[in-house]
Amino acid sequence: MNKEEYIKLLNLSPHQEGGYFIQTYLSDDKIGGSSLFSSIIFMLCENEVSHFHRLQEDELWYYHDGESLDVVEINPEGKLVITTLGKNIDKGEKLQYLVKKGTIFGSIMKNPGFSLVGCMVSPSFDYNHFELFTKEELIKEYPEYIDVINILGK
Repeated sequence: MNKEEYIKLLNLSPHQEGGYFIQTYLSDDKIGGSSLFSSIIFMLCENEVSHFHRLQEDELWYYHDGESLDVVEINPEGKLVITTLGKNIDKGEKLQYLVKKGTIFGSIMKNPGFSLVGCMVSPSFDYNHFELFTKEELIKEYPEYIDVINILGK
């Protein structure tokens, strides 16, 4: 399938951090007043990025289809970490990957096409726990990563 078919058949909508998404599940079970977990399908297409943002919860990513996708993190210790999601596990790509809570992260594709992934957040995703960063904010804090910030910053 191509990206247009996925967008239509999965009823994906534009996401404020970049790309397209749909929430596919919200747990009925509760923990501390929040649902135990939530899950989305997320698609990034060529010439798009998922801008740097941070959650107060862990987010587990699952590769589904298309091209590989780089998850780019500035971890709480200030270290830049890049993990590639994709099907080429013999080349070091991961089928799933955990972004720990409190990590600034975004994503980008290296190749033309699209990347279709799933993301599960636990406890469930909450826009009140979502921070989207500007380039200026990040460059001030992490000037050593100016090149990647200029690509993934908003």
